Amino acid sequence: EKVFNLTKVDGIFLEYDDDRSGGFEPLRFVPKGGPKIVLGLLTTKRGEMEPRDEILRRIEEASQYVDIDQLCLSPQCGFSSNAVGNLISVDDQVAKLLNIVEIAEEVWG
Repeated sequence: EKVFNLTKVDGIFLEYDDDRSGGFEPLRFVPKGGPKIVLGLLTTKRGEMEPRDEILRRIEEASQYVDIDQLCLSPQCGFSSNAVGNLISVDDQVAKLLNIVEIAEEVWG
């Protein structure tokens, strides 16, 4: 609750690419008109593409707690988030980014 109400930022990036990340329930504390909540729903750890309908379902689920216009979509982290990097090809990285753009255009126009 404190993070969303005391932090003076325009956006907060949250990792939501696996079960370890938890649910969207804490988003209920995001004030209306407050920061954008950037949902990191696509993993950067593996090249397999997340099913589009699953990403759309999770955005819809998050919108039950915070206004859809305050939500954004991103990868859960950078594609080289450790010293060795992740075992994901450049082609898979580009495909994931393009998927994010397409989904964002569908959801937010």
